[in-house]
Amino acid sequence: MGSIQKGMEIELEVEKLAFGGKAVCRHEGLVVFLEGAAPGQRVLARVVRKKKQYAEAQVMGCIRRSPRECEPFCPHFGLCGGCQWQHIPYEDQLSWKRQHVSECLEHLAGATDVEVDRTVPSPREQWYRNKMEYTFSERRWLSPEEIATGRDYDRSFAVGLHVRGRFDRIFDVEACRLESPESVEMLRASRDWCRKSGLPAYTTRTHQGFWRFLVIREAKRTGECLIHLVTAAHPGGEDVVDGLALHLRSLFPSITTFVHSVSRKKAQVAVGDASRSVFGPGFIEERLMDLRFRISAHSFFQTNSYAAEGLYQAVLELAELEGRETVWDLYCGTGSISLCIASRAKEVLGFEIVADAVEDAKVNCRFNGVENCRFLAGDLKEIILNASRGPGSAGPPDVVVTDPPRSGMHPSVIKALLELAPRRIVAVSCNPSTLARDLSMLSERYGVGRVRPFDLFPHTAHIECVVRLDRKD
Repeated sequence: MGSIQKGMEIELEVEKLAFGGKAVCRHEGLVVFLEGAAPGQRVLARVVRKKKQYAEAQVMGCIRRSPRECEPFCPHFGLCGGCQWQHIPYEDQLSWKRQHVSECLEHLAGATDVEVDRTVPSPREQWYRNKMEYTFSERRWLSPEEIATGRDYDRSFAVGLHVRGRFDRIFDVEACRLESPESVEMLRASRDWCRKSGLPAYTTRTHQGFWRFLVIREAKRTGECLIHLVTAAHPGGEDVVDGLALHLRSLFPSITTFVHSVSRKKAQVAVGDASRSVFGPGFIEERLMDLRFRISAHSFFQTNSYAAEGLYQAVLELAELEGRETVWDLYCGTGSISLCIASRAKEVLGFEIVADAVEDAKVNCRFNGVENCRFLAGDLKEIILNASRGPGSAGPPDVVVTDPPRSGMHPSVIKALLELAPRRIVAVSCNPSTLARDLSMLSERYGVGRVRPFDLFPHTAHIECVVRLDRKD
């Protein structure tokens, strides 16, 4: 195992895919991780990092293709940081994701006797996203293929996606199968107009420049579209943005609202300190499970509208509500799960740390005429126990639905759940490893009844799960 050194070129046989999406190989007994390889391939790779227990390598070329390999559908494959599994058949992707969930539960939660359902596929493998976020850059990154042409490209301006593994490198997106063909045309039209505006793109090197982010949100069921442009502050900047908005509106009638936000933060996040609606109401309307949702520029909403319906149906099914229950929805966001289960419960109480999301949840309740949902804003580890006590409280919940961020539930929240002891918990998770950790802490009082993986992000390693937990009485 000591013969492998950084910088060496070695031939490797790809055995499988690990949780997180990297390919797994072995060389002289040492595990080697690769980005972008497929099981069954034989590749030439260069070692880029050597540790005691493993090494990491970069694929230099394919010696033998996998019999299961397929052609990537995107011309940016390999350069872009997304859709890294395009060369793997979709049915194989679903199988690997199920296996990764099973391995996480077994190795991290000790759940060796839990049967994991087959991964529920996304209803659409392409054109499934309802939101894409593009970044402006003062310098365009060229692909090896573009460099090889010898053409004199204009590299002074770009708006697109990050080069894989590089937070500070942006390439111009010319084709993308994630959101819609029209959204790509909107991106191109915006790029051409902004490049000719005379105002520079923002740069993280000096924190100077104007253009920062272009976010395109589409309501798949209603056809409405929201453009969210984030810029730095600049004298006369609003007039320039108004010009872009009118230009896009003339080309794309589907754009129903255009929001401009100004950010003075150095952090590269598509969130503004102040926002205004250039035209339209400042939100779009989407429909899921016979419910209407208002989505504003900064609202969180499940990125795959088509697959989200199946996910929410699974929450309803596994919760087994009879109409008499008090249900708590932890990490409720804008209340999408709360609203979907409200008609099956006596009362739903949603908890969320982001105050703006709670306001959106209240609006969505009024929007749909739902009267048995309440929402509380605050740090969950501090407010959920108080919510079950005192005057006006509904008492402890019968059923809890929890949908935390990728980091999982805070230990104090899990401790509170164990004290509240609802008879059933339905855990929704976007990270099987933190899900397994949380289930391990809940295992003293709860047994895993059902695990159902959902693919909300085809051609990536991401996987969602819905898990039913029953109290051990």
